Amino acid sequence: MVRRIPRGRVMTYGQIAELLGDGYTPRTVGFCMHSSPEGTPWQRVVNAQGKCSTGKIVLPHDKQQRLLELEGVEFDKNGRCDLQQFLFIPKTRSQNARLYKRGHKKAQKSQNRAEQEVD
Repeated sequence: MVRRIPRGRVMTYGQIAELLGDGYTPRTVGFCMHSSPEGTPWQRVVNAQGKCSTGKIVLPHDKQQRLLELEGVEFDKNGRCDLQQFLFIPKTRSQNARLYKRGHKKAQKSQNRAEQEVD
């Protein structure tokens, strides 16, 4: 799932846990990201506030934010990215995904525009 997140977009730990279903929590997703294989774009997964949560795990502490900025994700002075602008909502048939989409209509519109530009 994380490998499907396009450059310049992010998903949240909670969003991924919700899409995976029962038995998964945001913390579980975080542990998986920490031990993910080489080539997994782990930096594209942020917390529910749009902030990087790897400061105590990854050295240097701002590595995740710097990697995302190189992809075009913008952060404010408090280290938050605008989830309404940068959140990736995968196309899925999952009931859980539908619930998540309702709260992020602006993110969906932004994503639709980005997909049209690629086509």
